[in-house]
Amino acid sequence: MPVFCLGFFMQIEEAQPRFVHRYLASLLAMASHRVSDEFHKEVRKAGLTVTEWRVLGSLIEGEGEIVGEVARLAVTKQPTLSKVLPRLEQEGLVTLTTARTDRRQTVVQITPKGTRLISSLCDRALVHQQRLLEKLDPEHSTRLIETLRAIIRA
Repeated sequence: MPVFCLGFFMQIEEAQPRFVHRYLASLLAMASHRVSDEFHKEVRKAGLTVTEWRVLGSLIEGEGEIVGEVARLAVTKQPTLSKVLPRLEQEGLVTLTTARTDRRQTVVQITPKGTRLISSLCDRALVHQQRLLEKLDPEHSTRLIETLRAIIRA
């Protein structure tokens, strides 16, 4: 483990940790950065930006989403998506169509080409996740994922 990570964890274990080590939002952000940073190198090697990865990862195994829902799932602001989606469409990775129920909304759907590109990255992401979770006992890793899902639903 890199020295900066050891220092981070040693600080958390102090009897009187600093505010950022007690504050849930800070802990979640630090954990997200730690988990994501290493894998994002693979995303860039695949020729995608992190935002493109999040968008395509949000769309795989789905039947299409309106732009607002893609923004929520991909943890990306809608104005950012308005720049990313046309690029993904131009590359043939997604299609953009007007929603039948509300013509003001755009439905984003991943294409077979997009699915082929992102499937192997999703597989590698799950392997990366497993390597990280192996450091916890199985009960803790299952509880961690369930707890995060509960926080998101709350």
